[in-house]
Amino acid sequence: MTDFQEPQDTEDRRKLARRTVLAAGGVTVTAVGVGSAFAASAAAAGAPAPAKERHGGGAPEDACYTLTSELVEGPYYIDADKIRRDVTEDQEGIPLALRLKVTDAETCRPLRNAAVDIWHCNASGIYSGYEEMGSGGGGGGPTGPPPSGTPTDSPTATPTDTPTGTPTGGPPPGGGGGHQEPTDDKRYLRGTWRTDRHGYVTFRTVFPGWYQGRCVHIHVKVHVDGTWTDAGYEGGHACHTGQLFFDEKSVLRTYEVEPYASNTTTRVTLDEDTIYPDNGHEGGLLYLKYDHRHIARGVQAHLTLGVSPEETHDG
Repeated sequence: MTDFQEPQDTEDRRKLARRTVLAAGGVTVTAVGVGSAFAASAAAAGAPAPAKERHGGGAPEDACYTLTSELVEGPYYIDADKIRRDVTEDQEGIPLALRLKVTDAETCRPLRNAAVDIWHCNASGIYSGYEEMGSGGGGGGPTGPPPSGTPTDSPTATPTDTPTGTPTGGPPPGGGGGHQEPTDDKRYLRGTWRTDRHGYVTFRTVFPGWYQGRCVHIHVKVHVDGTWTDAGYEGGHACHTGQLFFDEKSVLRTYEVEPYASNTTTRVTLDEDTIYPDNGHEGGLLYLKYDHRHIARGVQAHLTLGVSPEETHDG
């Protein structure tokens, strides 16, 4: 990682100005601990984003003009059930601070007050609301001890685009197919939060595990043109439905950490996955930062989502 250098002449300043307009960056956090990253992200909510991403060399200068791939919603979506940034509840796993920036891919402007949903399985490959389904692929008991946890009180919301499709038994391998009706009232590792005036939203969660037929991933949905009320987010439409992915090196490092080490389900790699579009960050591949010797201390992840706010993409 190279420290940012002050431009030395007028030409450099003009280049910096262009980078500032075109950047898809996020707030740089120097602390490795995810708790520190989450606090720093919250503190920076009212501050302009830096001109350039500093993780892994940063994103391309024209990244904000790139549409993020639209992908299948999957069978486990539950409509904006928890309005919160910390979705962890009591789930065990490697702490993950997930920071997303939502921009209009045509104008490069940040989308403020958008509602962003995330949901993913726990370290054992189980989705809350669907514990009876087990670790993917058609039902059966969970792999390992069942997760526990009672959702904390929080306002509910009703954004538009309720999942459609007819439930058809157990979850299909690969995460496709129609929506499945929830089997229980657990809601860990699910949450919805609003973007700030710079288009940023940050969630605290845990590094996902894996289940039959899929690589490690997080689902994401962006709603716009709705209204935030005391009850949550109402109206509007979903302008983006996608998935966020993790590189193989980071996933392999989780094998050394419990409870991931106890997940005996055969894992599909990123290259083998039938849903990942194999187009890097445009397809949802996250930028990651962590101590490679001690990944258990926490991971910071970030990405810019370029969307078309006038369109509807409900997955």
